[in-house]
Amino acid sequence: MNNYDVIVIGGGHAGCEAAAAAARMGSKTLLVTMNLQTIGQMSCNPAMGGVAKGQIVREIDALGGFSGKISDRTAIQFRMLNRSKGAAMWSPRVQSDRMQFATMWRETLESIDALDFIQGTAVSLLVDNEAISGVTLSNGQNMRATSVILTSGTFLNGVIHVGENQYSGGRSGEVAATGITASLIELGFAVGRMKTGTPPRIDGRSLDYTKFTEQPGDEDPRTFAFHGTSRLTKQRSCWLSATNETAHEIMREAFDRSPLFNGAIQSSGPRYCPSVEDKINRFTDKASHQMFVEPEGWSTVEMYINGFSTSLPEETQHRALRSIPGFEQAKFFRPGYAVEYDYFPPTQLSHSLETHLVKGLFFAGQINGTTGYEEAACQGLMAGINAHARCKNLTPTILDRSQAYIGVLIDDLITKGTDEPYRMFTSRAEFRLNLRQDNADQRLTAIGRSLGLIDDDQWSAFELKMSRIASASTWLKSQKVTTDSVNTMLVSKGSSPIKQQMPAADLAARPQLSLLDVIACLDPVDKEDFNQEEVWEDIAINLKYAGYITKEQEQVEKLKRMESLKIPKLFAYQDIKALSHEARQKLSNHQPATVGHASRISGVSPADIQVLLVHLGR
Repeated sequence: MNNYDVIVIGGGHAGCEAAAAAARMGSKTLLVTMNLQTIGQMSCNPAMGGVAKGQIVREIDALGGFSGKISDRTAIQFRMLNRSKGAAMWSPRVQSDRMQFATMWRETLESIDALDFIQGTAVSLLVDNEAISGVTLSNGQNMRATSVILTSGTFLNGVIHVGENQYSGGRSGEVAATGITASLIELGFAVGRMKTGTPPRIDGRSLDYTKFTEQPGDEDPRTFAFHGTSRLTKQRSCWLSATNETAHEIMREAFDRSPLFNGAIQSSGPRYCPSVEDKINRFTDKASHQMFVEPEGWSTVEMYINGFSTSLPEETQHRALRSIPGFEQAKFFRPGYAVEYDYFPPTQLSHSLETHLVKGLFFAGQINGTTGYEEAACQGLMAGINAHARCKNLTPTILDRSQAYIGVLIDDLITKGTDEPYRMFTSRAEFRLNLRQDNADQRLTAIGRSLGLIDDDQWSAFELKMSRIASASTWLKSQKVTTDSVNTMLVSKGSSPIKQQMPAADLAARPQLSLLDVIACLDPVDKEDFNQEEVWEDIAINLKYAGYITKEQEQVEKLKRMESLKIPKLFAYQDIKALSHEARQKLSNHQPATVGHASRISGVSPADIQVLLVHLGR
């Protein structure tokens, strides 16, 4: 049984979501992984979500992926970040039990009938007439498929660095993957190198927590999943600490032995999650850098030192960390390290994540130059959906920038490329007020349902929520407030009293007030049918930001008009002399499918777009 519709190479976050999606949609799918025991492993931080990343996890759940549900079911702490800011910035994050997370991913995948597994290493690709036909494993076995998804993480020609020691590996204790890079280069793909890192793991029993600041979870924890999981009833705390000048000086003394500075590492590392030695070197005015002491699970004593990612010599890591209050007696489970690996510039892909050079071949995750479990998982989900579509001759599913952070991420990668590890931020999304974490289900659940990834229970729960929002909105619009009913409350909240009766919804739009403040002043009414926290939160956000949301929607419509203007394949940009030289070069290389896509290519100016529109007869 060596013939499949879809083969997924790699069992990380991208590979798990890809395999689950393709198999659940009806493709006979094979997941190839070098180690069946590390499927779904959290190689770095034992957490999911965070700023903008949390929005992505909620979008994955709304489309029918599993990352949110598995995060909820293995969570040990939940926090909603940025609650002091506007709703567009609210970002959910969970601390996970590392071992439970991986176990639950494997159990989830094993419950999917159309999904098979094999432990092995893919060493080359099988291509016939510029279309993928399968992969060859290291044992010489050929596995045939119509679509192949590469989700290789940090394993392609991976090299691990700890001080002056370097050895082949994709992550600690695991060998690198070789062969695939050479196969892709032979097919004409461009390749680059990137670097990421991870901090030491510490025995939590050796730490003095009285010298740290406790960081508990939220008092009212939420969930990533819109349906099907429960809120935490107990949580584990994380702890705040910081480096100091003594630690900095110890690390500076070893800079000549750091692979980051002595030339051993020449590839780009993550700009927004740099190693601690990089922070010390770049921010010389900073006397300290924040660290987070994070538990790895419910029952383990292992601690993850977030903010202390490093590839310095092991003895330097020991001395530096033990110079920080609370870590004086710290015992190391294992040191931090950096890993260099091959990636393939994502401008070589279409928006479906299919490669231009080989039909049916898809890339997802860190092979495209991204960082983070969340960015990888969403790419895997979309690649799985579109690999299935390729097998069944269906139209690919492509999310645009106005629909999802997933759409922003993929469009950024395809249009702009990246020469350093890409990380998602809310600032990357021009329509972030419409792309909130709370409304991901309203944006994407119908799409997931149409693909067959949203089951009946989740769809019924979504329909009930929307019905409750409609009922609550209708009720609120019918309500009026009077001077007698609200002025005392308004004065207490620092808001101007009203002089005459007015709609309750208009009053609720005031920045000093919450919707619940206004509702409390209304006549009692039986609202049990829609008296849910998420219902009122949705209504409140739309009331508060109505004007801004409308303005943003106008911009979305403009973008859609641009996206509807198709550009013929292999359009002769070089013949249009009115285009700038850079625009001709960039447009010829990227071959954008639409004018909207062309407008987002770095180096293509608004004037170039006007010239292009003229030549397209617009």
